[in-house]
Parts: sequence; C-alpha cells; structure tokens
Amino acid sequence: METITINRKELKKIIRETFEDVLSDSKDLISDALLEAMEDIGLAKAIESGKTGQYIDVAKFKENLTSKIKQIK
Repeated sequence: METITINRKELKKIIRETFEDVLSDSKDLISDALLEAMEDIGLAKAIESGKTGQYIDVAKFKENLTSKIKQIK
C-alpha cells in the first residue's frame, strides 16, 4: 500500500466536501427528525396547557402546529 501525503488545506477541503455530501444525502432524514421533534414539543405544550385548564380545540391546535411548521420550511 502506498503512503499519500495531504497538506492541511487539502484535508480540510476533503473533510468539508464529505460532510456536505453526508448532509445533503441525509437531508430528508434530518428534516423528518426536526419535524418530529417540533411536533413533540407542540404536543407537550398542548398537554401542559390542558393541565392548567386552558383547553384548546383540536382543530385550532393542528392549525397552529401547521402554521409553525410552514414558518420553518
């Protein structure tokens, strides 16, 4: 096996390109994970709101959640 010498600048470039490839390939996975986390947070807030006696309509909750998701996209 041959030994290859790479300077620091070339190594940074290779690592950056590889990282960008990984992120772009798994964009949907990351997006889905973030969306699910936001839904969990919204549900937790709705549950907490319900515990205080401030009930909200299911349709209103879904409308608020959809609105927040659209703001992020």
